[in-house]
Amino acid sequence: MGSKNISISEDAYLRLSELKLKNESFTELIYRLTNKSNVLDLRGIMSEDEGKSIEKNIRESRKMSKERVDRITDELNRNVS
Repeated sequence: MGSKNISISEDAYLRLSELKLKNESFTELIYRLTNKSNVLDLRGIMSEDEGKSIEKNIRESRKMSKERVDRITDELNRNVS
């Protein structure tokens, strides 16, 4: 594989350096930062039952969050009146 030289500002270089992992080359960093994943790439990493369990947990968490927000809102409204 060939290589290319590119010019970047000192600020851009410093920003990239801060993102670079300990033993990572700048080429590897650029690959990591520009890797565009598609949600469909995740298909098959868990079973249908695991997916349904996660979905159920998310629904329950959202319900509990909504109930908490409603309780806080009611309490604030009582205190304002």
